[in-house]
Amino acid sequence: MRLFSYGTLQLERVQLATFGRLLHGTPDAMVGYRLEPMEIADPEVIAISGSSVHTNLVLSDDPADEVPGTVFELTTADLAAADDYEVDGYERVSIRLRSGVEAFVYIANPS
Repeated sequence: MRLFSYGTLQLERVQLATFGRLLHGTPDAMVGYRLEPMEIADPEVIAISGSSVHTNLVLSDDPADEVPGTVFELTTADLAAADDYEVDGYERVSIRLRSGVEAFVYIANPS
């Protein structure tokens, strides 16, 4: 399975804490999106990431906007660990990246 990260899952300390190892990935981007700050309240995520402010993908009115990140190949267990790491404010959805690759990504849950 593929997972696109535009945020803290790209950090070595987060990967080590979440997956027990460093991941290998490929640069890619989400076209037609931009990032906005999102306040995180989960103390465990703050401790692992080192920040209470993370970012969230927002659909942009400008088709030239894009959000760079990294595509990682994950196992089912890795994906479950990533789901556990992401706070309740995020949900995992499938998207197509600039490269044409299909991958999961976490976006803010609108509810």
